[in-house]
Amino acid sequence: MPDSVGADYVMDARRDRMVITASALGTVFEWYDFYIYGVLAPIIGRTFFPTDNPTVELLYTLAGFAIGFAFRPIGAMLFGYLGDRLGRKYTFLATIILMGLATAGVGLTPSVASIGMAAPVILICLRIAQGLALGGEYGGAAIYVAEHAPAGRRGFYTSFIQAGVIGGFILSLIVVVGTQAIVGKAVWDAWGWRIPFILSLVLLGISLWMRLMLRESPVFLAMKQAGAQAKNPLKEAFTAPGNKKRMLVAMIGIAAGFTVIAYTVMFQALYFLQNGLHVAPRLAQLLVGGSAFFGVASFIFFGWLSDRIGRKKPIIIGYALVLLLALPLYQFMGRTANPELETAAARAPVVVSGPDCRFDPFAKVQPTACGRLLDHLSKRGIPYEKQIAAMPAVSIGGVPVSDLSPAGLDRALNSAGYDFGTVTPDWPRALALFGALLLLWTLSGATYGPVAALLSEYFPARIRYSSLSIPYHIGTGYFGGFLPLVSQYIVARTGNPYAGLWYTLAVVAMALITCLVALPETKDRPLDA
Repeated sequence: MPDSVGADYVMDARRDRMVITASALGTVFEWYDFYIYGVLAPIIGRTFFPTDNPTVELLYTLAGFAIGFAFRPIGAMLFGYLGDRLGRKYTFLATIILMGLATAGVGLTPSVASIGMAAPVILICLRIAQGLALGGEYGGAAIYVAEHAPAGRRGFYTSFIQAGVIGGFILSLIVVVGTQAIVGKAVWDAWGWRIPFILSLVLLGISLWMRLMLRESPVFLAMKQAGAQAKNPLKEAFTAPGNKKRMLVAMIGIAAGFTVIAYTVMFQALYFLQNGLHVAPRLAQLLVGGSAFFGVASFIFFGWLSDRIGRKKPIIIGYALVLLLALPLYQFMGRTANPELETAAARAPVVVSGPDCRFDPFAKVQPTACGRLLDHLSKRGIPYEKQIAAMPAVSIGGVPVSDLSPAGLDRALNSAGYDFGTVTPDWPRALALFGALLLLWTLSGATYGPVAALLSEYFPARIRYSSLSIPYHIGTGYFGGFLPLVSQYIVARTGNPYAGLWYTLAVVAMALITCLVALPETKDRPLDA
């Protein structure tokens, strides 16, 4: 097979710009479609999973979010097979059509109040379609750009695909905040929240127009001309010598690690600010979205840097720094965003006692009296500790609460300095929060920026689409996609707003060890092998 991306590579600046722009914008739009659900999780919960407990609504909604991720590996197998057999270009055209239509469908689905339980069933089916589509999108876009890139610039070229993933998150926040400002709160709560979903039809049209102008990947064309395509790429991905190990390393060491970091600063930070610290939702969205906008430059920088120092070093250093800094940065945000809550929790800690303090965040009614006390505190976003005792009781700052009714608990909490209202940090504190989030985004860029180039170089050309997509989407789908649900469940169960980070730190530690032990350097590998 000719070395189409090696020494004989012909530079074409106009073509390269078109390849990067069309692929990256398509990635932005497709991830916008996927992320908009997570950004609007609270209002989706009220519309499709209504209960009297906002925490339960959020958890049900995040379970639906996780279902989309759960189907990504199946989409990776399906579209990976098609991409290795039929070509890169038309496969990721199909994925973006499926994603755009499914996203618009979410915006058009009636609420539970209108059609009953059919509403959440339709919603989950559309999330499954989104997951299938996304399972084929990333691998196609990353490989397409990598196989067009000249040797020595793959990290830089493909970093725009990595940046496009975060760009989709930024775009989702911009559209949400902008639509809220235009239509007003009353219209937004009634039906305006559907506009960002329906907008995906416009984005779909732009993506199709741009991608239809692209040509097939030179590496795939060379394989096709030589008759070197895999007959059954899905089977070969699991039977080719050494490929199962490569897929396992890619899944645990790369996909799982960088995804939990990215989602810790995307969704977990957003829910932490809004739900744990009671920051005004619009300000929380602006802080997370604004820091992502500036932080996305680090994805391109580390992609460029990986062309010089290798793919492996930035990823390993990023993992190590996340393990050292994630918890201190979140604690800093807690002290900065809502110091009154931090002060009240330190001065007057809430202790709940009882013989059976089981708390199920998914239950509509808790089975025990102690569980119902925890449920009320969870609704209020109040941190608490649990103790075993003969009778249900609550103490605040060591002082027993005599009236354990919801109203009595609220009065006692207010007297102890706990404020349930939203807070709006002043500009110095808001800038400090922005700085902490920007640092987290930079660490995410170090672990994410070089990944598309690394994975494209890591797998053989004839089974590259399947081999890259399957571990990528298992790692991102199961380890990363369940992070919002798992982290918020841990927070609800423990009463500790920082406890959700345990999941992140455990997965990143596992990824770091895997990379140190088993990940080779791929920077100088040819892509036609």
